[in-house]
Amino acid sequence: MGEAAPQQPRLYTPEEIAQLKVRVEATLDKIRPAIQMDGGDADLVDITPEGVAVVQLTGHCESCSLSPMTMKLGVQRMILEDVPEITGVEQV
Repeated sequence: MGEAAPQQPRLYTPEEIAQLKVRVEATLDKIRPAIQMDGGDADLVDITPEGVAVVQLTGHCESCSLSPMTMKLGVQRMILEDVPEITGVEQV
């Protein structure tokens, strides 16, 4: 038996991306107060057709040595829990 062909990732339509953006923004709204208490913020830049949320940490988060942890343990974890269609979270 031959190997199965690698599956192509599902690509979201512009309408689906718009719906995902609303849901990701709602998640960011839930965690934003905690980030803002430390002088930072988190903004959704875009969602790729592959379902990757592109997020930018701003304010104090830009220069904070703990921002990778904030992104991984806070922002990324919450987005992936709340919006399971998202395949990953990238920081820019």
